[in-house]
Amino acid sequence: MASSGDDSPPETTTSTQLIPSLPDDVALNCLARVPRHHHPNLSLVSKTFRSLPKSPLLYTTRSLLSATETILYVAIRIPPSTGARWFTLLHRASTNSNLLVPIPSCPSPSLVGSAYVAVGSEIYVIGGSIKDVPSSNVWCLDCKLHTWRRVGNMRVGREFAAAGVIDGWIYVIGGCVVDNWARAINWAERFDLKAQRWEAVASPGVEVREKWMHASAVMGGRVYAMADRNGVVYEPKGKEWGVPEKRLDLGWRGRACVIEDVLYCYDYLGKIRGYDPKERVWREVRGVESLPKFLCGATMANRGGRLAVLWEGKAGSGGCRKMEIWGAEIEVERRGEGEIWGKIQWSGAVFTVPNESAIVNCLAATV
Repeated sequence: MASSGDDSPPETTTSTQLIPSLPDDVALNCLARVPRHHHPNLSLVSKTFRSLPKSPLLYTTRSLLSATETILYVAIRIPPSTGARWFTLLHRASTNSNLLVPIPSCPSPSLVGSAYVAVGSEIYVIGGSIKDVPSSNVWCLDCKLHTWRRVGNMRVGREFAAAGVIDGWIYVIGGCVVDNWARAINWAERFDLKAQRWEAVASPGVEVREKWMHASAVMGGRVYAMADRNGVVYEPKGKEWGVPEKRLDLGWRGRACVIEDVLYCYDYLGKIRGYDPKERVWREVRGVESLPKFLCGATMANRGGRLAVLWEGKAGSGGCRKMEIWGAEIEVERRGEGEIWGKIQWSGAVFTVPNESAIVNCLAATV
């Protein structure tokens, strides 16, 4: 006997609203204020929320509400791979701790000696060598969606180049051999972030052209590129090249960062110091004596005005020996007559990796 319409099960309707009791624009306004470290849990609330952390609209709203955050991203070389794997620093509210969690790595994982710059919510991986051959490839990480895309190639292949961002341009210096005219005119070049294209930058004389750069920074509208024996400084506004102060070169070790036009790094004694380019003097950062001495394997980044430091430490013994990645975040300020003081906000182990691993770089992106 055929059933009547009254016997049919009622139709179920699925609400596509973010929060059923609120209009979507109001709900989005609320959800955009949720801190980034809660997004993994947010995606578990419902099917509607599942794709929300990957929504460009969410990040547009966060920007309009000034609810963006500065998030740390870290590249680590983990054997047997010669390339870098990528992680982001996540705050775990339940234990009030911080840990590195993996994200998709660069599609060209074998790059060695790349240059890195962060521009807003994006991180650019520039050049690097593949099987000892310098590459002109450039990759860009979208830190909002954790996706990678190819960017137009540089004019020449580079490894261990210096890079910095000024007024919508990425400047890349060195990292290539200047053994012929074609390479010499491209020893330095710049990338137009808006037009997404490269162009040459008139470079200085051969006497200051070095192939490999061990550090770089942007201070006072200038790009500083420190080479193995000396360095150069370029001011895009006046298109002028110069030589950095000798005092700056002598005190610079490891991956440095700039906060309010002061360069921070660690010195040959493993202490954190800050360099003021106006006063041309290095000063030790006081108040952080509980941190270890950074003789090697440390890198720094400006995380929203605070000094983020990552370093390598050992864990375990014998055949089970591992390496721990440790981190700290320091609030820095100037006091008195040029003194620099730091207040440690947190410090602790954030990841454990196989021995012989190495921190490649860390950068901060705004999402």
